[in-house]
Amino acid sequence: MKLIIGLGNPGEKYAGTRHNIGFDVVDQLLERHHLKMTDQKFRADYTVAHIGQEKVLFVKPYTYMNLSGEALLPLMSYYHVAMEDILVVYDDLDLEPGRIRLRQTGSAGGHNGIKSIIQMLGSQDFNRIRVGIGRPSGGWKVVDHVLAPFSADQRPLIDQANQLAADAVEYWLQGHDFIDVMNRYNQRKA
Repeated sequence: MKLIIGLGNPGEKYAGTRHNIGFDVVDQLLERHHLKMTDQKFRADYTVAHIGQEKVLFVKPYTYMNLSGEALLPLMSYYHVAMEDILVVYDDLDLEPGRIRLRQTGSAGGHNGIKSIIQMLGSQDFNRIRVGIGRPSGGWKVVDHVLAPFSADQRPLIDQANQLAADAVEYWLQGHDFIDVMNRYNQRKA
């Protein structure tokens, strides 16, 4: 079983904001496969589906970003998902809008959702897709930037990046090793 978790904040207030890019990618995958979130447990909305030969758990925590690990760890335990079978999708300030970056390990880089996951899992070694949202400009604070929607000129880049991130997830679900997925998608730009 594979577990795909998109990070974000629950509620209409946060829909379409930069910090919810992980939710957006999971929604993209659900739409592609005509799925809906069907269950709630362990402070997360989720659904289990078969994609090709793979059983997949799609997850959107409703813990709010800073406590994302509190939803992930219980779901991993309940469904007996191994560390190498999770994939976390989230926003990244250090990547320009339209870029994605895949990694298998690394620090939180200041991202509170990833800090929570690292703390709960006791490890930095898990698959991840970072989707670029860019740094704030014009004197904006980081918190205001991540909780704001994308500008009209950035929206097409973000939509393309979300598609690319979803393509990378699907390629992984087809049975490709995550290193192969990284080699294929790290060089591409939306």
